[in-house]
Amino acid sequence: MRHNEMVYVTPLPVRIWHWLNAFGIVTLCITGLQIRFPDYITVFGAYKAAIRLHNTAGTVVSVSYTLWIFYYLFVARSLIKLYVPTLDDLKTGIFRQAYFYFLTYFLGKPNPHHTTPDSKFNPMQKAAYLVIMLVLLPLVIVSGILLMYVAPLRELFMLLGGIKILVGSHFLLACCFTAFLFVHIYLATLGHTPLAHFKPMWNGWEEEEVIDDEGTETTVASASDTKPAGKDVI
Repeated sequence: MRHNEMVYVTPLPVRIWHWLNAFGIVTLCITGLQIRFPDYITVFGAYKAAIRLHNTAGTVVSVSYTLWIFYYLFVARSLIKLYVPTLDDLKTGIFRQAYFYFLTYFLGKPNPHHTTPDSKFNPMQKAAYLVIMLVLLPLVIVSGILLMYVAPLRELFMLLGGIKILVGSHFLLACCFTAFLFVHIYLATLGHTPLAHFKPMWNGWEEEEVIDDEGTETTVASASDTKPAGKDVI
């Protein structure tokens, strides 16, 4: 027998960061396309206006990312636990989760991963977020900062192969990041309802589907267990 329970998994600071970062990245993607293809995309009007907005959004995302790193390292102290796959994740967890996404989800089977405050992400999410947040995004930020200071860093660019190499690398990294956004949004719809995984980013609470086994209730952490009074739990 199936029933649902509410689990508090996304604290307020993380929700604020998520939407600030999402808005900044979408702005970067659109302005970046206009900068790259100015003859075909004119969403933000003048070419220079798109560059100014792109640089502003890049600064916001850079500051936001710094705060994200600081929060998970020194406040929540859960960066490794939440974002680094374990050996079991790498051996079997990723394949089990992929099997669910590509087949058993469409057969009505339950998600093999059960969300808790200490295990918010399934093995595939951990692997993806590890690459995105700790590899791709830092590279996009660093390459973008370098491009904002072309004149004083001209000699450095020459050592790296010229500015075209840096521009091309920045654009390809941004393309990878943009592709991830579409996959991220699609996979977020694969909850027990299409909006189940979106709600925690608004109110912090995720509705977790639980299956009773032979009349014995198998539960995840309840709301009272996961959110002490007056304190957000990561």
